[in-house]
Amino acid sequence: MEFKVPTMAQMIADGETPEILFWVGCAGSFDERAQKITKDISKILHHVGLKFAILGTEESCTGDPAKRAGNEFLFQMQAMANIELLNAYDIKKIVTGCPHCFNTIKNEYPELGGNYEVIHHTQLIQGLIDEGKLKASNGEFFKGKKITYHDPCYLGRANGVYEAPREILQQLDADLVEMKRCKTNGLCCGAGGAQMFKEPEKGDKDINIERVEEALSLSPNIIAAGCPFCMTMLSDGVKHFEKENEVQVLDLAEITAKANGLS
Repeated sequence: MEFKVPTMAQMIADGETPEILFWVGCAGSFDERAQKITKDISKILHHVGLKFAILGTEESCTGDPAKRAGNEFLFQMQAMANIELLNAYDIKKIVTGCPHCFNTIKNEYPELGGNYEVIHHTQLIQGLIDEGKLKASNGEFFKGKKITYHDPCYLGRANGVYEAPREILQQLDADLVEMKRCKTNGLCCGAGGAQMFKEPEKGDKDINIERVEEALSLSPNIIAAGCPFCMTMLSDGVKHFEKENEVQVLDLAEITAKANGLS
C-alpha cells in the first residue's frame, strides 16, 4: 500500500485542512519498533479515507518526560512551543498512538492555552469499527490465538480508557484472556514517569520482568499493547525469558492492520 502522508505545512499550502492531526510522538518517529506502529496507524487512517496530516519536522516532544522527571520549566517551554504551532494551524482534533502524548496534550495543555479534542488510536479504531469502516475481514489470522492485553497507565488509570482496546480484540476470532492485574488494578510496565530513560533502582526484580511473568503465566500467543513505551518494556521482558519465538508483542494498530489485510 503506497501513499504519501502530507504535513500540515503542505496541506495548508494547498489550501486544504485535515479532519484530524496525527501526532506521531518521539517514539513513533525515532524508535525503529514504534515506527512500524506509526505506519500501521497511517495505513488505517488512509484505508478509511480520513483526511489527516502530520507536523513532520515541526513536531517536538510534548514535554511529558521533562514534567514527570520534575523539570516543570522545560515542560512549559516545550508545551508552549507546541501550543503556539497547533493554534497557528487551527488544529481542532488530534489522534496519537502514545498514551503519554495523549495524556499531556489532553489534560495538561488546556491550562497553557491549548484546547483540542484528543483521542488515542484505540479510541479512533473502535469508533471506525462501530461505524462499519473496519471489518476485520482477515480476522482468521488470529483464529484460535490467545491474546492478553496490557493496560498502559496513562491510557487506563489516568484516563479511564479500558473498553476501546478490548473491543478491538473482541472483533477477532481469538481468545482474550485477562491478567490478574488489569484495568483499574493494572501493573505499570516500568517505563512511565521518565523511568524509560534511566537505569532502574536496585531491587529484587525489574518491574517489566514481573509484568511479563504475569502475562506468560497465561500462555498467550500475543501480548497486546497500546503504548510504544510499554512495547519496549514488554518486548524486553519476553526476550529476558527467551520466548520471542513463541510470544509476539503487538500494538493494537498492528493487530487491526493485519486483521483488515492492510499489512
